[in-house]
Amino acid sequence: MIALTGASGLVGRFLLAGLPGPITVLGRHALPGHAFRPWDLCGPAPDLGGIRTLVHAAFSHLPGRYRGGEGDDPQGFLRANLDGTRRLFDAAVEAGVTRIQFLSSRAVFDGYPDDTPLTEDTAPQATSLYGQVKAEAEAHLAALPLIGQSLRATGIYGPGPHHKWESLFADYLAGRPIPPRRGTELHGADLAGATRLLLHTTDIGAFHLSDMLLDRHDLLGEVQQLTNCPHPVPPVSDRRVNPLICDRLPALGWRPGGLARLRADLPAMLPPR
Repeated sequence: MIALTGASGLVGRFLLAGLPGPITVLGRHALPGHAFRPWDLCGPAPDLGGIRTLVHAAFSHLPGRYRGGEGDDPQGFLRANLDGTRRLFDAAVEAGVTRIQFLSSRAVFDGYPDDTPLTEDTAPQATSLYGQVKAEAEAHLAALPLIGQSLRATGIYGPGPHHKWESLFADYLAGRPIPPRRGTELHGADLAGATRLLLHTTDIGAFHLSDMLLDRHDLLGEVQQLTNCPHPVPPVSDRRVNPLICDRLPALGWRPGGLARLRADLPAMLPPR
């Protein structure tokens, strides 16, 4: 049996849809069609009896912010996300859970200078509190006597309510100025595909998940073509982005959807006009 935290979040919804059932939701609210056990990051560990795989995607932060998501309460951020994760992982060991998949982030490397290739052997070097929490949770998991798999994912996109580009698309279509930016992106369904694949291996440690280096110039160019929007797209960003090198999952057969998947789902991500 699989237990999933963060199932109602922007990322967790893809995992809930893509993982094999039955899935038990751990959280503050039940979700229709799934078993439920109450749990909160700031509270005691949940009941994990009968669970064999724990997928931990819950994270407490200010809305829309990961780096900087602590706001003016860094200690509360640490208590929830680091202490709460450690309690959860330790309880999983005590309950006989045999596998933990932890949704980490490329933010564990945010202390490296731009244009640094980031391999799965690169040592974490985080400067943001968000990156530090993810790196320390990874280290805690790695020391536990079970199959620990940390998924260092890039930005997750995909259709659904309040998706990551909702405000960006609204601003562009309204003619508001859009600053140049580029970043690495991954569809949520490809993240879920990686978690499914890793259920069938005993490989442990860190796994990198990234698909496209995407510039807002190109993304909003696609939106412009779909909507016939008259507003100009922002210029190409001159930022040099650290490539996240993904070797381990492709060696297991993982293939993300690339530009074709983005184009297929982009119409569903546009606001109604």
